[in-house]
Amino acid sequence: MSTVTVIGAGNFGSVVAGVAAKGGAGVQVLARDAEKARAVAGPLGGTAGAIGDEVTGDVVVLAVPYGAVADVLSAYPGAFDGKVLVDVTNPVDFSTFDDLVVPADSSAAKVVQDAAPGARVVKAFNTNFGGTLASGEIGSVPTTVLVAGDDAAAKQAVVELVTAAGLRGVDAGSLKRARELEAVGLLQMTLAGAEKISWGGGLALIS
Repeated sequence: MSTVTVIGAGNFGSVVAGVAAKGGAGVQVLARDAEKARAVAGPLGGTAGAIGDEVTGDVVVLAVPYGAVADVLSAYPGAFDGKVLVDVTNPVDFSTFDDLVVPADSSAAKVVQDAAPGARVVKAFNTNFGGTLASGEIGSVPTTVLVAGDDAAAKQAVVELVTAAGLRGVDAGSLKRARELEAVGLLQMTLAGAEKISWGGGLALIS
């Protein structure tokens, strides 16, 4: 099982770290505030530190807001080469809550790949609310994590990670599909914000 480094100790980072630990992966949590990172990693039997410390995971999850991604990547020039780098962000324009801040022919994941060309970038978790990742269910349906990327082995590593935790992982195609996944993420957020669905719900995939 892979070792997973989660960068970010907020609510979503905490949930993803819990998913990784539940699936049997070793967990490292890094955050601006090392104490917060320790508070997340400690109960999971993991290690913790501050952003800028050495990354030990084979799989690295960027569990920070999109606006913080550039600063995180700049703290690790070349350090993600060869690693599976998972982008969970939805680049929402929070001034309008009605659009994405990346160009129409791009995505947050593409921005990450361009900034870290040696990494094996995967888009995942952005179409899930934290509660459904933690519970493993949306209503009575197992939570599905949609995974997109250009490296088949990297995608499979993420699918295996979530499957080991009792979730369902589905290959959604190439990294180009990240644009559509981010649009789905925005749609769910606007539906929840308008109280059309709950923040504990979301869109389920039934096969």
